[in-house]
Amino acid sequence: MSNSPLTHFNAAGEAHMVDVGDKAITQRQAVCEGYIEMQPETLALIVAGTHKKGDVLGIARIAGIMASKKTADLIPLCHPLPISHVELSLQAQTDLSRVYCQTTVKTTGQTGVEMEALTATQIALLTIYDMCKAVDRGMVINGVRLLEKSGGKSGKWRVTDHYPE
Repeated sequence: MSNSPLTHFNAAGEAHMVDVGDKAITQRQAVCEGYIEMQPETLALIVAGTHKKGDVLGIARIAGIMASKKTADLIPLCHPLPISHVELSLQAQTDLSRVYCQTTVKTTGQTGVEMEALTATQIALLTIYDMCKAVDRGMVINGVRLLEKSGGKSGKWRVTDHYPE
């Protein structure tokens, strides 16, 4: 018998999908962040809009939004959710030679949207990598994490430190 605090395991220690049927339906939100570091020349192409593949940030934003809606297809024990809003901000930070991503996902439901926000952030940054890898294979995705979540029984949670913006 398992005494694990991990909710995706049953008493026998087997993986299972958590039953959220008795949870209250509440407004839920998650905010995540991450960034992709690159050569200054690569970032200059993105900012100038002269990358031969087109609008890198616009395409990455759409990819992240689409990914948030596919999270349950990618994470085996994740519940499919009716997402009500996704906002994905991509900011070129030329002084740090990186693109910073912040994603907010909202729903009204019985479970949170942390996984959807994390997935959207990762896929947006991976899309930037994919579109720019021909000119910069050394890009690094870093700092992907949950900044805050709200809703449900556990209420509001916020990270105590934050990357400078």
